[in-house]
Amino acid sequence: MISQVKSTIPSRFLLSVLLMLSGLLVVSALNPALVKANTIKIGYISPLTGTHAQFSETDPFVILNIKQLVKSGIKVGDKDYKVEIIQRDSQSNPDRAANLAAQLILKDKIDLLLIQDSLCSITASDQAELYGVPSISTNMPWQAWMFPRKGDPNVGFEWTYHFFWGLEDIIAAYTDIWQSASTNKTVGTLFLNGPDGDAFASDEFGIPAVLRKNGYTTIKTGNFQVGTASFSTQINSFKKGNADIITGISYVNDFSTFWSQAKQQQLQPKVVTMAAALLFPSGLEALGNQGDGLTTEVWWSAGHPFKSTLTGQSAKELADQYEKDTGRQWTQPLGMAHAIWEIGIEALKRSGNPHDRKAVRDALAQMKMKTIVGEINWADTPIKNVSKTPVVGGQWRLGGKYKYHLLVTNNGPAPSIPVQAKLELLTELK
Repeated sequence: MISQVKSTIPSRFLLSVLLMLSGLLVVSALNPALVKANTIKIGYISPLTGTHAQFSETDPFVILNIKQLVKSGIKVGDKDYKVEIIQRDSQSNPDRAANLAAQLILKDKIDLLLIQDSLCSITASDQAELYGVPSISTNMPWQAWMFPRKGDPNVGFEWTYHFFWGLEDIIAAYTDIWQSASTNKTVGTLFLNGPDGDAFASDEFGIPAVLRKNGYTTIKTGNFQVGTASFSTQINSFKKGNADIITGISYVNDFSTFWSQAKQQQLQPKVVTMAAALLFPSGLEALGNQGDGLTTEVWWSAGHPFKSTLTGQSAKELADQYEKDTGRQWTQPLGMAHAIWEIGIEALKRSGNPHDRKAVRDALAQMKMKTIVGEINWADTPIKNVSKTPVVGGQWRLGGKYKYHLLVTNNGPAPSIPVQAKLELLTELK
């Protein structure tokens, strides 16, 4: 009898333990609050489709790699958290971006909002500011991000943080290109109609203001509407004014129309430096062989001397992996798309509590770190909530592994970024 009692004790004990564990599992499964407490939610908005889709061409690659990096979660303090990434396509529509941001904040209850979208950074950032959620944005000149939101560089915002260059930086890169060339210092300007175009065209802080200070003559033609079918008015003005340099901001389709018509009408500038339209290899390929020698800003490249804090990869290694995994040529937004995750994840770790929005915001406000695009510094920035990243001048040339390759030709504004080739005038190329 005694032996029978002894033999039943372990089995009863084991049964009670199993029942207790089962109960805990059921409670956990039925308790969303417990699950949320252990999960960090990050919202990510970018233009996967629409007019700005090229800015997010590298997103699938970046998101896939970030998900692999955080698949086992991240440690904040002494606690482990799962990470849920909620990706949304703005479709290059500012109103849609605002709605998506609001949904991510109010419905999905995200802890951090990342915005990798030049066109929609304004509206999505406004939602983060309205609802008190920390956010990080990029891919838009800081003036175009701040001033339409009624921001003051001396005051900034409470919840929204931005990293990119300013118009003063890109214009410095442009003038560095032009000053290295022999020209008559007459510049024809071509600005699209919209926030970006208005910022570039500003007589107060845009390209015309800097050209005037540096002794250049400007031929203004007014801002053009996206989708313009004829640029004959602008071309005739540039020819009449004998413009050696043409600059401004345009997107691929409009610039392709302009440049094709310029060739047909025998406009022969020595230097063409265009923002946005000439950022991507596909934009050059759309021009056939007529893109050889065109110049643009370079805000990230495989030749930049920076490393990722997440993977330890150099800029070249990241670019090489992208080309190997996707079969496509690297593009400049790759660096920014990767860096925004470096910063976001670091801010969550430094916060001490990723669900405490104020703590995450404070971590961003005090952020000073090195990334794949250079140093991010919101702690000591003279422009509140803005960390400027370096930009230099580059030229597209035919040939190499792909149809076109982008080479850094002028690095005056950022000497740490190595020059790869000497600038050649369009009139010297065959």
